[in-house]
Amino acid sequence: MYYPYLRGRQFELIALREFAENHGSKNNVIPIIEPVKKNHSGFKLAIPKLIKGGVKFALILNPQNGDYKKSAFTLNGMEDLLKNTNNWIPAFIIKNNYKEIEDLIEFYNYDDIMLICSELTDTTNEVFQKLVMSQRVKYIVCQNNRTLKSLTVDTDKSLIRLDDNFNGQKRNIDYLDMAEEKFSEEHLFYRRDGFMGFSDYTCLSSQFVEGGSVPYAVSIHMTYEKSNKEIWIRHFTSKSYPTSTANIQAKFAEACVKALKFMDEENINTEAIEELRKYYTEAKYPGLGVVKKISIKHHLELVNSIL
Repeated sequence: MYYPYLRGRQFELIALREFAENHGSKNNVIPIIEPVKKNHSGFKLAIPKLIKGGVKFALILNPQNGDYKKSAFTLNGMEDLLKNTNNWIPAFIIKNNYKEIEDLIEFYNYDDIMLICSELTDTTNEVFQKLVMSQRVKYIVCQNNRTLKSLTVDTDKSLIRLDDNFNGQKRNIDYLDMAEEKFSEEHLFYRRDGFMGFSDYTCLSSQFVEGGSVPYAVSIHMTYEKSNKEIWIRHFTSKSYPTSTANIQAKFAEACVKALKFMDEENINTEAIEELRKYYTEAKYPGLGVVKKISIKHHLELVNSIL
């Protein structure tokens, strides 16, 4: 099972909504969503679509970024949508704040909880290990960690491997000279390696960045399956006017031509690719948020079809 880690921003949530509506007869994707905005209007639109589409999701109840970097999270009007915990997984980011997590678990009173380990988590800590082995905890998301593997072997815990696969650059123009890159092979080996699922940040950086400015280039990040079944990624980037923010529509069209040509040559087709093609055919520039959404949705569709 694939557990993509996404932040609860507008276009990430739209990507999930559209995936839930179009994933077909099977679903092997359980997104992990970290809220980053106190305005939950995007969640109020996305959650019913996910439930209707049979896409279970994990919702982080102690988010660490965006509006929640210094403020506590509240459900803020989502209580009714989240009544049935068969539809979703309560999740907590755990650093070295073990007592805080224990208190939050007690406060929310949920079962089948997901713990997401960070780089600050000391997996040898006795309090942490006691927390992991609690009957209320079912899922543990972590980097490749032998201590946790040893601790949870022959238990009912579901260990999920989290990797940071996207080679993010500071500027879109920096992707121009980058060759194709290997993205992931975890879908081939995660069970053999002792995991019940695998996770990554899709075609986004693991580092949360607020907002953005008008770019000097448009880059469309698309994953695809190689003949050896590995997942690779290409960065289809515009080349014209690299020192100016002008002509953004022409830059989008230039990146589109590169992406669509490659996908057609490789006979790769998803709903997301067809959406990209539609914008190109109609000579419309949908905005960078939509471009990002298309990349995410394509990746979800691709991994779902592979599993």
